[in-house]
Amino acid sequence: MKHKLALIGFGNVGQGLASILADKRSMLARTYGFEFEIVAVSDIQKGSALSSKGIDPEELLKRPEAILDKSLRKDALAVIRECDATVVVEITYTDLTTGEPATSHLKAAFGTGKHVVTTNKGPLALHFKDLGAMAAAKKLQFRYEGTVMAGTPVISFGMTNLAGCDFSEIRGIFNGTTNFILTQMEAGMSYGEALKKAQELGYAEADPTGDVEGFDTMGKVLILANVFMDGKLKKEEVSRTGITKLTPDDIRKAASEGKRWKLIGSLKREGDRVAGSVRPQALPLSNPLTSVMGATNAAQFVTDLLGEVTVVGPGAGRKETGFAVLSDLLDIHRTIS
Repeated sequence: MKHKLALIGFGNVGQGLASILADKRSMLARTYGFEFEIVAVSDIQKGSALSSKGIDPEELLKRPEAILDKSLRKDALAVIRECDATVVVEITYTDLTTGEPATSHLKAAFGTGKHVVTTNKGPLALHFKDLGAMAAAKKLQFRYEGTVMAGTPVISFGMTNLAGCDFSEIRGIFNGTTNFILTQMEAGMSYGEALKKAQELGYAEADPTGDVEGFDTMGKVLILANVFMDGKLKKEEVSRTGITKLTPDDIRKAASEGKRWKLIGSLKREGDRVAGSVRPQALPLSNPLTSVMGATNAAQFVTDLLGEVTVVGPGAGRKETGFAVLSDLLDIHRTIS
């Protein structure tokens, strides 16, 4: 079958996905029987386009200004409701306070009978149960691999490869910016110098608060709690401390003790409740997480059947997160074809 895609958001992730779809169209059809058309695009800054004949992803990348009309249907909700897409790919900006506008986009998609793939942390962190129930009631697919560690398959690995295991703890390095900064501090930089380098390389935003104060990691902790630990954890219950107060002396002291600082997001079952935290920890070098350097991420599942299982890979990036969307689209294809 041919899947009709609506891209809601056409920033870095949308462009990464379009690049993958353009490059791999023939291979995807030949190897997986996956065929697609992009029938709608809506971006709050670039504009919108609808086409029942399909929008060429290569042309969309080359000449977005010729395809996306800034005066046409700036309201993404209207695009979602009016297009004939079978799958809505929601890749707009994340808001961990309200989950909007992404949550409304997902509800509109489910309400009009469309499957959903999203990389947006807000809806998953704040409204996972309601959205999952809405998708289930409509017998629609709801996929979100890219919400944690980009294209590294943490969600699918835990749900599929570790199916049958009980998780007593989940912990990891879920933010590449902070891991890069800590790696540079270990090499001798101050926090300010390391942050400046991260910004120069595009790892950190001009305002890095979401990363360095632990908000981004907190969102991923909430998602993992929702997906794997019954979803009863609220953001107000997650203790959160960032890396801004770590000093070169702290880094050197840990090294002298055979330890290394990492910003760790963690979940732990404590009786009937799940405790969540985000905080810098000086881990012993025997812990697999301490070997994860630079902008790389890692997730560690503590299971009853396999003990500790660690997944390591890229945690961000245009093409890496675009790949997460592709993997979800292929899963939908396998499931409904």
